[in-house]
Amino acid sequence: MADRPEEPSKEKTTRWRSLLLGWGLAMAPAALVVWLVLLLDRVRTGGATTMAIAWAPSLGVELAFYFDGLSLLFALLIAGIGVLISVYSGGYMAGEQQVGRFFLYLYLFMASMLGLVLAGNLLTLFVFWELTSLTSFFLIGFESDREEARASALQALLVTSLGGLSLLVGLLLLGQIAGTMELSALLRNPETLSTHPLAPAAFVLILVGAATKSAQFPFHFWLPNAMEAPSPVSAYLHSSTMVKAGVYLLARLSPVFAGTPLWRATLIPMGLITMLLGAALALGERDLKRVLAHSTVSVLGLLVLLLGMGSVAAVEAAMLFLLAHALYKATLFLVAGSVSHATHERRLDRLGGLLRWMPLTAIAGVLAAASMAGIPPMLGMIGKEAVYGAAWMEPGLQLLLTTAAIVAGAMLVAVAILVWQTPFIARAPDTPQHAHEGAFSLWGPPLLLGLLGLACGVLPHVLAEPLVGPAASAVLQQPVTLHLALWHGIGPTLFMEAGTLAGGIVLFAVMRKRRRLYRAEALPDWGPARWYDGAIQGLIFVAQWQTQVLQSGLLRIYLLITLLATTGLVLWPLAEQWHLVSLHGWSDVRFYEAGVVVLILCGAAATVRSTSRLGAVAALGVVGYGVATIFVFFGAPDLAMTQFVIETLLVVLFVLVFYHLPPFRILTSRATRLRDAVVALGAGLVMAALVLIATSIPAIPDVSDYYRENGLPAAHGRNIVNVILVDFRAGDTLGEITVLAIAGAGVYALLRFARQESTG
Repeated sequence: MADRPEEPSKEKTTRWRSLLLGWGLAMAPAALVVWLVLLLDRVRTGGATTMAIAWAPSLGVELAFYFDGLSLLFALLIAGIGVLISVYSGGYMAGEQQVGRFFLYLYLFMASMLGLVLAGNLLTLFVFWELTSLTSFFLIGFESDREEARASALQALLVTSLGGLSLLVGLLLLGQIAGTMELSALLRNPETLSTHPLAPAAFVLILVGAATKSAQFPFHFWLPNAMEAPSPVSAYLHSSTMVKAGVYLLARLSPVFAGTPLWRATLIPMGLITMLLGAALALGERDLKRVLAHSTVSVLGLLVLLLGMGSVAAVEAAMLFLLAHALYKATLFLVAGSVSHATHERRLDRLGGLLRWMPLTAIAGVLAAASMAGIPPMLGMIGKEAVYGAAWMEPGLQLLLTTAAIVAGAMLVAVAILVWQTPFIARAPDTPQHAHEGAFSLWGPPLLLGLLGLACGVLPHVLAEPLVGPAASAVLQQPVTLHLALWHGIGPTLFMEAGTLAGGIVLFAVMRKRRRLYRAEALPDWGPARWYDGAIQGLIFVAQWQTQVLQSGLLRIYLLITLLATTGLVLWPLAEQWHLVSLHGWSDVRFYEAGVVVLILCGAAATVRSTSRLGAVAALGVVGYGVATIFVFFGAPDLAMTQFVIETLLVVLFVLVFYHLPPFRILTSRATRLRDAVVALGAGLVMAALVLIATSIPAIPDVSDYYRENGLPAAHGRNIVNVILVDFRAGDTLGEITVLAIAGAGVYALLRFARQESTG
């Protein structure tokens, strides 16, 4: 009873700690934003700049950072939105015991993304690329007590990591083609790279990595499942960071690959399918965050489509829409998080009437939804106009691309109305918790982002143009002059926007009347998500099978597999070099050497055939002593002495161990023993052939001459034996001493155990 009053105090302390962490840590990215803005002005006037720090000088690898319009646009979005995400997280995670761990993962993720977009070296880019996958794994699976969070985090890690392996090979191949790993050098001579015979292979490998990271079809399924992450993480992932890393990579390497036939042939179909599929799937979802996630997939497809088109208008539209999407999608996810935090509910059919209780959050939501729908004067409206203009001017594909863009745009208009009207305007149902407006940290960041989208739409030439223009210039590698405005007069794009809005409103009305056009869970279960599940089940099956076969727990099976694998790997190249096997020199064998060899063979045969353990030990000792005798014959007394001691210790050791074993029995069948004999004979023959090949190779100068010539000047010793033992072959000597010590310790332990047992 006495402890109860301390619980509210402890919870209050945890909440204040979370808020202070959110506000305090936000100062670092805020300072970075100021520095990047100053640097952007310098880049606009002086061009790209590079900063390098020595990383691995011996390998010629530097930690290089490349600053141009494209990298600075992404860096400003990452750092700028990161400031607001940090503040929002302080309020959202208030009361969470592991808030320190959350902020650690969040800022590691932020640093990884900044490193990725600012990397000036292909290897540096790949390192940060993989770090984003790793840190996002921790963020998505932050609530590790829930199975759904763990499964979603693992899925995101596996899909993006497999793409990362493909990316690594592609980047290494690209570096091999160019003769450099520096981005600045690659971008200076893009024509020579694009015409190289290996350029298509490098592009396909890099494209796989970009497609997995940016959730392009057929890798789109992992992104909606990543919504198991806390809402601040979802907002950060979808606005300007990880999911746009693939878009950034394609934009960055556009000058290199845009001239290849594969560029348009792959990016346009992939982006087109992803754009339409993501928008359609968004309409079938009921979970608020999953609706937004599928709409993000659609926009990512649109950005890839625009980059695939490659025209000046398309690249300008891609950079402009990327900025607009970052602002409105971060806002919508933060609004969704505030709604979920206030009501403990995310299903759209269980939300409604929140405008009365959460007016500030509703204002932020309506600003973002208006931008998503393309309603003036939001920045999203200018972005959609640019997209339609680029599609309308695309030669050969004008009708297809324009129609697809309008259809996808109409579906996203319906989604925008759905994610705002349903929670805030629709009839209020009962929710698990009575809705209420949260603290400033929960409504301030989304409202600020929504107002920023409005400001960029009202003053695009002041706020948006300085960011979008340099980015488009960096992608196209040529100066670009933008003229952004809310009104460009009456033209085709104006009618397209009006048709998109009208189509979206009609589509939403039909959905509202019929409750829902369809349900995402009712779609055929045969898509890429099912393929992933099948691949995981197949992997588990193979793992279980190989574990049963290879990990039987029997030492003889492990030895059998090792011998078979080794013999099989050696046998093929050995067959090609069989002509090197030579039997010359056998006439030099002296009779006593042959006698020792015969003795060794007899000992080995007796060891195998013996029905007594002690007899087998004695016969095995004959083999060891015979080998030691051969060392004596060939002038290696140190090896012989070591061998004699080891054999003696082993005999004693085996006798002491076997003394406690049950009576000897043959446990294997005749067929098993015959199989083992064949494997042993094959391994022995292969080793014999290798020895014969080694002895047939022309001899190199005697090593003894080297020891004699270098003993004094190199090792500073006159006793050649001591010099060999402690200098030239110090590792061998240490190994022999270690073996002796271990064997001696084993014998001592067994003797001590036997003495205690006899006295006990």
